[in-house]
Amino acid sequence: MRTRPHRESWRPTPPRATVPPALRPWLTDPASLTARVRARCDALCVQVLFQGLGAALCDEAALLGLRTGERVWVREVLLVADGRPVVFARSLLPRRNVRGAWNLFHGMGARPLGAALFADPAIARSPLACTRLDARDARYHRARSALATRFLADAPERSLWGRRSLFRLRGRALMVSEFFLPAIFDLPR
Repeated sequence: MRTRPHRESWRPTPPRATVPPALRPWLTDPASLTARVRARCDALCVQVLFQGLGAALCDEAALLGLRTGERVWVREVLLVADGRPVVFARSLLPRRNVRGAWNLFHGMGARPLGAALFADPAIARSPLACTRLDARDARYHRARSALATRFLADAPERSLWGRRSLFRLRGRALMVSEFFLPAIFDLPR
């Protein structure tokens, strides 16, 4: 299985020809995705799928400047709005960055990471990049598996659009990727 997007690479702006118009604002809004979803639903919760040591995929490792085989802290969650999953999120933190700057990462539990990231003015965010994942990417399969296990009716399409950026605190990076699930289109604009 490939671990990088097929045909699409991470781009600074979503290509107009292939991105559904209703998805474009979700991909390009630099503000907190958690806050954007929360403003469009009655109840938002975070379902933690995995949190612990893991491996970065090739494109993630390149963005974070990791050495080959270097382990990272991985956090994968679903953002669930009014009982329906709308976002699969994957955050990676190099182990060397856990202490000090990003010690909050350990105690997140089922709290939204976005709330903590946007609450601290010392945290700087890099520009967003977006891509489309398909069945050739491990992240697509992680999202599909999470939905099949918990929400049988909401299987993802043949591809998922997502965005990512780096958050920096005292020079140390945390990568956050957010992939939009089909129910995102059911939220009010």
